[in-house]
Amino acid sequence: MRVATWNVNSVTARLPRLLAWLESAKPDVVCLQELKCATEAFPPEVRDLGFEVAAYGLGRWNGVAVLSRVGLEDVRRGLVDEPTYDDAAEPRAVGATCGGVRVWSVYVPNGREPGHPHYAYKLRWLEALRATAVAESAPERPFAVLGDFNIAPADDDVWDISLFTESTHVTEPERAALAALREAGLRDVVPRALKYDKPYTYWDYRQLAFPNNHGMRIDLVYANASFADAVNDAYVDREARKGKGPSDHAPVVVDLTL
Repeated sequence: MRVATWNVNSVTARLPRLLAWLESAKPDVVCLQELKCATEAFPPEVRDLGFEVAAYGLGRWNGVAVLSRVGLEDVRRGLVDEPTYDDAAEPRAVGATCGGVRVWSVYVPNGREPGHPHYAYKLRWLEALRATAVAESAPERPFAVLGDFNIAPADDDVWDISLFTESTHVTEPERAALAALREAGLRDVVPRALKYDKPYTYWDYRQLAFPNNHGMRIDLVYANASFADAVNDAYVDREARKGKGPSDHAPVVVDLTL
């Protein structure tokens, strides 16, 4: 089974690239983030390629989806006791069982800056993610949370950590939230790099960040033992970040032998 995660930064704007990638990469399950479209507006062309779709979006911002060619069951939108921001629930998490594998596509809040209300919301949201993982991860069933975590797990996951000392994505409380997921029995499935020695997944559009490989590893796969032990390859598909009009993220692809 081939499972992938990709922050597409607008499924509508990126649709031609997404369709081409689905046909060339041939994933069985795909977790998408930052759809920027309402649930009912998810492009039907994806279903035309043989995928069932569990989308969750409200329109302009956020939005997540699970695409599957191996079945789509037990769809759940939203986390256990998920917090709100400005009294509104944001579409940031959707779970589904695909071919016996339970996956969650997540788009973790950015946090904006330490001390901002959105940062506190991010930490509460991560607590809800951990509670969901604890509730759903069973030893006998492969389980993984995939998506844009907006957290770099370690200093090596940022191209120049000195530039982020006052920023989100690398603070101790955010990394502690990832540690809590590991303590709950999930592993960080680290992909291999296809060109450089660092498997970054995100590069800013500005200042030639991508050709200079000034990136971050913030698109993550956190999996239980049943999933992680079945991994025979994992890589960042940098080719999908190239060319005209790409997302600022690249897909992370994980191959499983189940």
